[in-house]
Amino acid sequence: MTSMQQRDTLHRQIWQIANDVRGSVDGWDFKQYVLSTLFYRFISENFIDYIEAGDASVDYASLSDDVITPEIKADAVKTKGYFIYPSQLFTTVVATANTNESLNTDLATIFAEIEASASGYPSEEDIRGLFADFDTTSNRLGNTVADKNRRLAAVLKGVAALDFGDFEENHIDLFGDAYEFLISNYAANAGKSGGEFFTPQHVSKLIAQLALHGQEKVNKIYDPACGSGSLLLQAKKQFDAHIIEEGFFGQEINHTTYNLARMNMFLHNVNYDKFDIKLGDTLLDPKHDSFKPFDAIVSNPPYSVKWIGSDDPTLINDERFAPAGVLPPKSKADFAFVLHALSYLSGRGRAAIVSFPGIFYRGGTEKKIRQHLVDNNYVETVISLAPNLFYGTSIAVNILVLSKHKSDTRTQFIDASGSEFFKKETNNNVLTNDHIDKIMQLFADKEDVAHIASMIEMETIAENDYNLSVSAYVEPEDTREKIDITELNAEIKETVAKIDRLRSEIDVIVAEIEGSEA
Repeated sequence: MTSMQQRDTLHRQIWQIANDVRGSVDGWDFKQYVLSTLFYRFISENFIDYIEAGDASVDYASLSDDVITPEIKADAVKTKGYFIYPSQLFTTVVATANTNESLNTDLATIFAEIEASASGYPSEEDIRGLFADFDTTSNRLGNTVADKNRRLAAVLKGVAALDFGDFEENHIDLFGDAYEFLISNYAANAGKSGGEFFTPQHVSKLIAQLALHGQEKVNKIYDPACGSGSLLLQAKKQFDAHIIEEGFFGQEINHTTYNLARMNMFLHNVNYDKFDIKLGDTLLDPKHDSFKPFDAIVSNPPYSVKWIGSDDPTLINDERFAPAGVLPPKSKADFAFVLHALSYLSGRGRAAIVSFPGIFYRGGTEKKIRQHLVDNNYVETVISLAPNLFYGTSIAVNILVLSKHKSDTRTQFIDASGSEFFKKETNNNVLTNDHIDKIMQLFADKEDVAHIASMIEMETIAENDYNLSVSAYVEPEDTREKIDITELNAEIKETVAKIDRLRSEIDVIVAEIEGSEA
């Protein structure tokens, strides 16, 4: 079986398991149990792999907890960020899951102790609360303890049955892929609520490539509204040749999604010392001031959400918003995320931000912010994408690419909304690798292409009221049938002549008929 076939088989199995074990519970509500169980299995196997270190004579799962010395535990936590005793391993718990009458409380205790193992160590913040959404007392699992335990055992057994192969480097990716696959399917089936925390992989690929284009290495990569971390991790997948020297940074306001993002990092083998995911409101309580600037920024922030804006007069003095001289409107925080990203961007870096189309042409303070971006030559490219690429919304969004190191004062506009830039599927449109390559080639070339791409001088944009809509600068191809007026007139003249002849012939026939009747 090829690696691709193995992935496809694994994905079919895991989605079947996810549906089977949830019973009548809504998939979106049940997702945390399946995702967290997969994570529990991963960190258990990862930890075994670390402890055994390839020594076939060591069987960590068979050891007694009593043989673990404080020194062994301390060394492991410093390296891995957490500690799991043999009795707490996934395989140990699964072995008795069907008969364990206290399974739900045992799991709660194990998860709490895994988290507590990091207390006092550098990894403490990265581990704390990882299992907070795995509520073993929830009625979603059943009304009685026995019901809860049966459901939990089914989840554990189902995940245990998945064939990831030996825990080696080439199989680690299977865990990460399975996790992303589950998140993607949950998001696709959850509608709007799913789209709020997950960017489809095909769009993430494009955004990651835009942000990292032309950079041989970056200091670190950042997502100010990171959701489940899919955008950050696409940079890792797409750019193995790039050296992301100091790791992956992000902030997320939703607690459950924040946990998903941290789990996602571990499941893609990003160790705790190579990521820093924070919980909180990026616009009002940014957590990464001391880490900036960033050479690469990727983001798909929430569209047109409300924020405090001008109701907090101190914000106009915030170093992120002060340069623009105005605050984005309270009803639409889109440009607040853009200005935040710009403030965190290094002089050699690039930011690629998914943006709601309205911010590129609306008036008021949004126009003044566009003027600030254009006059300071920060806007490298605006790309319009096809509709229906994201979960939960059918709108055709744009990608705004910001740079502080442009070589000239022109801005590039790309219309990638045409049928040659997407593939239509049952529920959503998708970008194939060929579509992404085509867009990236246009981005790299910075040349005019009729009906697709235009390079526009700063002065022209200013004269156009700082409108940054792609449609204002890329003229769509006229696909209407072209009509030759001279040829059409000749055809009409010939048709009229034919009608006149037919009328004359009819008159003759009518006259002959009338004459014969007389």
